[in-house]
Amino acid sequence: MSTGELACSYAALLLHDDGIAITSEKIASVVKAAGVAVESYWPSLFAKLAEKRNLEDLILNAGSGGAAASVAVSAPVAGALAAAAAPAVEEKKEELHEESDDGDLGFSLFD
Repeated sequence: MSTGELACSYAALLLHDDGIAITSEKIASVVKAAGVAVESYWPSLFAKLAEKRNLEDLILNAGSGGAAASVAVSAPVAGALAAAAAPAVEEKKEELHEESDDGDLGFSLFD
């Protein structure tokens, strides 16, 4: 990733976070205020991206692969999955406690 690309990425994220409309002029002014020199085409590319795609969706789906990037789990489903996973973790903890109770085998390694 080039410095210009990275600077414009951060500028677009900064504008999005502040709720300011993302335009090539605003990206260029943020990058200029940061003291970073970028090629003139980077701000317009990022402005076009922000025009066509929702940056929040891009942020939330960063790292997810391919077609699954547009699929999001709803909050009730995620809550149900977390609730279903919680008892399994508790069962594992109980098993560990049962095994550790067998610690006295009637002999010592240091006798």
